[in-house]
Amino acid sequence: MAEAGPQQLPAAQSVHHELRNAENSAAFLLDHLSERRNDSLRILDAGAGSGTITVSFAKAFPNAQVTGVDIRSDILPRARAVAETAGVKNIEFQQADLFKLPFDDASFDVTFCHQVLTHVKAPEAALREMLRVTKDEGTCVVAVREGDYDTEAIWPNLSGLVKFHGLAASVMEGGGGTTTAGRQLVSWALNAGVNRSQITASFSSWSYHTPTDKQIWAQGLITHIKRGPMHERGIGAGWTADDLDDMATAWEDWAAREDSSLSMLHGEIIVKK
Repeated sequence: MAEAGPQQLPAAQSVHHELRNAENSAAFLLDHLSERRNDSLRILDAGAGSGTITVSFAKAFPNAQVTGVDIRSDILPRARAVAETAGVKNIEFQQADLFKLPFDDASFDVTFCHQVLTHVKAPEAALREMLRVTKDEGTCVVAVREGDYDTEAIWPNLSGLVKFHGLAASVMEGGGGTTTAGRQLVSWALNAGVNRSQITASFSSWSYHTPTDKQIWAQGLITHIKRGPMHERGIGAGWTADDLDDMATAWEDWAAREDSSLSMLHGEIIVKK
């Protein structure tokens, strides 16, 4: 076996992303497709990252061909390693731009994205591209799940965490994203040209309250705070080194407390084609 490269192991700041799978991040879609588990579907996961959701789609739909794409080519070796470890064969990963997907019209039965549109400047355009590559056969769907950062509920409300919320929001918005993606999904789909009768909307939540999950979440964010784009943008936006240290310490304190918890609403839509 080849020696593991740097992206064949999870990056420290991405470990919490790998808690995601289809069961906890696309349950609404699995329910919708419950009678098609053995069909020969073509499934696209747009913005697959390290591939944990993509891989769980491949497991859930053993006769499907699942494709995961991400704008970052450097994350794809990790995604392929996740697939290899899981032993799934009906899967492939490739680099692609969500706004210029390298697929013909009507290529997929199911097109999915998770925590992607909240970060982009033109979510309606992204949705139009997802719709373009999805078949128009009455049983095919585009499915999206996005967090709604402004609904974050955290306890205890430590001052360093309040600072971090402001930093994270400013980074998200500074990159062209929004902190209210979950609640805007229906509007974005309508603006992308979808009829309201095609859309089924729902909400679910994500939470961190067990010691293990809290440690994973906190350590990932501490890594973001101490180095990388979030650190650089924070300094550039006027946050001091002391501010950033306060945020990191607050996450450490939060993870260690018995009474701490965090939850956030996520919006979901299924667009039938």
